[in-house]
Amino acid sequence: MKKVLGFKSSWILTEEGLKKTSLLIEDGIIKKIGDFDMDGLIQLDENQILIPGFIDQHIHGAMGSDAMDATIKDLSIIAEGVAMEGTTAFLATTMTQSKENIDKALVCVKKYIDENHEEGAEILGVHLEGPFISTKFVGAQPIEHVQIPNVENFKHYEETSGNHIKLITLAPEEGDAVELIKYLKSKGIVASIGHTNATYEDCKKAIEAGASNITHTYNAQKPIHHREVGTVGSAMLFDEVNCEAICDGIHLSAPAIKLLWKNKPHDKFTLITDAMRAKGLPDGSVSELGGQAVYVKNGEARLENGTLAGSVLKMNNAVSNVMRFLDLPLKDVVTYASANPAKNLGVYDKMGSIKEGKLANLVVVDQNVNVYMTIRNGKEIYHRI
Repeated sequence: MKKVLGFKSSWILTEEGLKKTSLLIEDGIIKKIGDFDMDGLIQLDENQILIPGFIDQHIHGAMGSDAMDATIKDLSIIAEGVAMEGTTAFLATTMTQSKENIDKALVCVKKYIDENHEEGAEILGVHLEGPFISTKFVGAQPIEHVQIPNVENFKHYEETSGNHIKLITLAPEEGDAVELIKYLKSKGIVASIGHTNATYEDCKKAIEAGASNITHTYNAQKPIHHREVGTVGSAMLFDEVNCEAICDGIHLSAPAIKLLWKNKPHDKFTLITDAMRAKGLPDGSVSELGGQAVYVKNGEARLENGTLAGSVLKMNNAVSNVMRFLDLPLKDVVTYASANPAKNLGVYDKMGSIKEGKLANLVVVDQNVNVYMTIRNGKEIYHRI
């Protein structure tokens, strides 16, 4: 028997734009968009909008759990937690740690994906952030576990993950990173420049080899200077490269976000949360990142020495922040959290927009991007009480 769900005469953000129409879901797929009526359809309030589900390609944890905890329970907690902010798919992101700890996390994500969990958002695969980074820009990652990037070292993690690594952050100036980037491109894995001291020339070589993403642009990378534009300047100069941005107003100021946005094709600007386990926990909480104590105060997660330790940002708040910072309408900014990451990860044929034939990954929000309902594959995974 077909599982049917739908919306009637409601504001819906389709690929053609925002319009009042109806939408029918059958067996998890968007079956029909248009003017029709049938029993059992949901009619949204006038101030509510149905938009594509958000995709977070860079998130470590939430609700007290982290991908590095390497348990099915913790991955489930994260998946259900991010559904509350409208995220329907994400990459479980690891960090620079011992080979044994990274292996445990990769094995666990593989098991979780193989078990086909239906609760919460879908884990599309792994974002391997480190260990192939620069010791000059480790950020909040433990320097003692940094490894030299090369194909042999990466293949170990690739095999351990069951080929579920979809994106990897690396420093292109280190070791045999350029050869590794060529290998990653041949395997359809996104090579991302990050935690790096890369100069313009380093970035140019990496991008020519196949690097196509910049990890949390501005943060933990060589800054722009008028005699050496570094990683940040290169991020803005190479139009073909997708740029991640943590738009919480803490990692990046509003002018910094605007500068990046103005210098990128708008389909190469992607919102991420880079959230760690403290997301969803109350202010004043003491948390943990890679064995390091993290203190949450005024919405900021920092190590004891003051270093930013990821964020506690929610994706719906990232969208509302960008609307405010850049004075843009919801319909434009939603793209930066849905279509753009979907295209970057090669899944836009299945998700990232509302179109007949795509997965019914949908979110009901209001004009302030408060989330009322999250739907994944036609199944409700969150409903605001």
